[in-house]
Amino acid sequence: MRIGGLASGMDIDSIVGELMKAQRMPLDKLKQKRQVIEWQRDDYRSMNSMLLNFRQELTNMKLSTAYRARTTSSTNTDRVTATASSAASQSSYSISRVDQLASAATRITNEGISADSTNKIDASKSLYSQQAKLDSTSGFTWSEGSVGSKTIAADGTSTTFSLGLNAGEQILTAEASKMSVKVNGAAYQIVTDPAATLTSNQVLLGTDGSLTFSNALAKDSSIKVDYITDQKVTSNTLTAETSEWQLGGGITGASLSLQVGTASYVTNGAADAEGFTQLVANGDPTTVLGKINLDTGKVVFNEPQAVGTELSATYKQQYSAFNITSQTSKGAVSENFLVASSESLSQVVSKVNSSNAGVSMFYDSFSDKVSLTRKETGDFLAGAGNEISATGTFAADLLKFSGSTETGGQNAIFTINGLQTERNTNTFTMDGVTFTLKQTFTDGNAVSINVSNDTTKVFDNIKGFIDKYNELIDKISKKTSEEYYRSYSPLTDQQREDLSDKQQEKWEEMAKSGLLRRDPILSQALSGMRSDFYAPVQNADVNPLFNQLASIGIKTTANYLEGGKLQIDEAKLKKAIEEDPTSVENLFRATGTTDSEKGILHRLTDTTNEAMNKLKERAGNTFSTNQQFMLGRQLSNVDKQINRFEDRMKTVEDRYWRQFTAMEKAIQKANSQSSYLMQQFSM
Repeated sequence: MRIGGLASGMDIDSIVGELMKAQRMPLDKLKQKRQVIEWQRDDYRSMNSMLLNFRQELTNMKLSTAYRARTTSSTNTDRVTATASSAASQSSYSISRVDQLASAATRITNEGISADSTNKIDASKSLYSQQAKLDSTSGFTWSEGSVGSKTIAADGTSTTFSLGLNAGEQILTAEASKMSVKVNGAAYQIVTDPAATLTSNQVLLGTDGSLTFSNALAKDSSIKVDYITDQKVTSNTLTAETSEWQLGGGITGASLSLQVGTASYVTNGAADAEGFTQLVANGDPTTVLGKINLDTGKVVFNEPQAVGTELSATYKQQYSAFNITSQTSKGAVSENFLVASSESLSQVVSKVNSSNAGVSMFYDSFSDKVSLTRKETGDFLAGAGNEISATGTFAADLLKFSGSTETGGQNAIFTINGLQTERNTNTFTMDGVTFTLKQTFTDGNAVSINVSNDTTKVFDNIKGFIDKYNELIDKISKKTSEEYYRSYSPLTDQQREDLSDKQQEKWEEMAKSGLLRRDPILSQALSGMRSDFYAPVQNADVNPLFNQLASIGIKTTANYLEGGKLQIDEAKLKKAIEEDPTSVENLFRATGTTDSEKGILHRLTDTTNEAMNKLKERAGNTFSTNQQFMLGRQLSNVDKQINRFEDRMKTVEDRYWRQFTAMEKAIQKANSQSSYLMQQFSM
C-alpha cells in the first residue's frame, strides 16, 4: 500500500495516476487492436458456418431423390393402389386380374377346451385351480417337477455359466428337448452328453444347471434359459416375525416337505373351501403348523415364526410344455414354451404372442376355442405342408390343436402387364413401385397404374435450394459492403465508464461495422458462385436446350445491388421439368472431369470448399489453436506486446513512486531542519 503527500501535502496517488494515463495510451491501442482482430476472427467464422450450412444443402440437392420425386395414379383405387419411390422409372402398369389375395395361415381348435360349455374356464385364473373345468377326456396330464427362467449376462471371456440352482435341485436333462437356451434371441441346440464335441450353435446343459458353450460369448450378451428341474427348493432365514410365507404355486401336495428349524411338516387332508390344506408334523397329524394353498403356494402359520427361524421347503410343481413352428419369409421358426400349472391361459397366450414364433394366439371365451394366426401372409411351402404346427401335450390335448385344420396361408395371384405371377403379401414392390392389392377381380376391367414425375415436388426442391442460395449471398454481400467507420475504435475501460449501456452498445455496433468490407476471400467466393451458376453445362447427359439456368427459367434479378440474387420463372421451370426432367437433373448434378462438364452443384461445392479452406486458414475454427491460423498468430503477437508493455508500465509506475518518495523524504528533512532552526532562534 502506497501513501504519499504526507510531507508535501500533494495528492501523489492522483498525480501518478494521471502520469500513467499518458504512459498507457499505447497499451490501450494494443488492446483495441486485439479486440478488432477478435471481431474479425468471429466474423470470418460466422461466414464459414454459413458456407458449411450451404454445403449441406448442396449435398442434399446432389441426391437423385430431389429430382426424381414420383407420383402415381390408379384407375380404380378400390381394387389396386400404388406408391413410387425415386428409384421408379416413369412408366405404366396394367393389372388385368387378381385371382387370389394373400392370406395368413390360421389354425383353430376343432372343439372347446372346457369340459362343460356352460361352465367354461376363466382365462385370467390359474389352470391348476380350474382342472375340474378342463376336458378330462382329452388325455392331458401334467408332469411333475418345476419350471424356471433365468437371464445371464456374459462377461466376454467365459464359456461356462451357472443357473445358480438351489441345493437339492437338478436339471431334468431327459426333458431337454422341451427347454430352450437363447443368446441375444438366437436359439441354441441343447446337448446333455458331457462327451459331445460342441459346435458353435450348441450348448451343453448339465444336471447341476451349468451351461457350457464352444466359445466365449461377446461381453454383455444376454443368455436366456427356460429350464425344468426335478423339484423346487426354497429356503429363508427370517429377519422379522412372520405369519405368512410365499412358495411357488401349483404344488403337488404329496411332494411337499416343509422344514421349520429342525421340525418337518407335510400336508394333511383335503383342501377347505378357501383352498387351504393343513400342514402337520411329519408322523404326528395332531401337531398343526398352519395351512397352505397348493394352488397359489401361500403358507399361513398358526403362530408367528420368530426372527432367525430357518425355513426350507422342497416340493414338486405341475408343468407342461409345447412347441410352435411356423414357416416365415426367413424360413422355419420354432419356439419351445414351458407352462407352469399356476399360470393362467391369458399368461400362456401373452407368452406366445411376445415370442419369436411368428404367430398370434387368441382364446375366444364365447366359442371356447383357441386360434393361432401367422403374422405373415403367404404360402412358404408351396402347398406342400402346414404353415403352422403346434405340438406337445399342452397344445395338442389341453388346447385341442390335435387334428385341427389349417386354413389360409396362400399367396396373392395376379396378372400384371400380361404376366401371371404371385407374391407372399398383398403389398409388394416391383421396380421401385409399391402395389397394394385390395380385392379380387376377374371381370376384364383392368386397373392401370401410371408412374410420372412429381413436377410440383421437384419444383419445390429446386426453389428451396435457390432460396437458400439467395439467403447466403445476401448475408455475404451485406457483410462485404458494410460501411467502415474509422473514427469508431473499440472502447477502452475508461471510455466504458463514461458511457451508458445503450451508448456502449451503439458504439460497438459502429466499431464492428465494415471489418470484412471488400474482403478478397468472400468477394472471390461470390464471384465464383455467380460464374458457377451462369456458365453452361457442356455434358452429353444434358440437352443443349436446357444446359443453362436461364433456359429453365432461373436468372439473376434486375437489381444489381442485390449481388446476383436469382429469381425463378415458375411456369418456365415447371415446363422444363415436365419436358425433360433428366436434363434438368443433370444440369444440377452431372459429373465430369472439367468444370464445363460438371453440374452446377459440383461447381458450387468446389467453390464453397475453396472459400471455407481459405477462411479456416485466416480465422480457424473453435477447435483451432492460435498458431494454426493467421489471425490467431496475430493475436498471440499482440498478447505478447501487451504483456511486455504491462511489465514496462509496472517499472515506470515504480519509478514515479520512487521519485515522489525521494521528494517527500527531502521535504520531510527540510521541514525537520526548519523546525530545529526555529526552535534555536526562539530560545
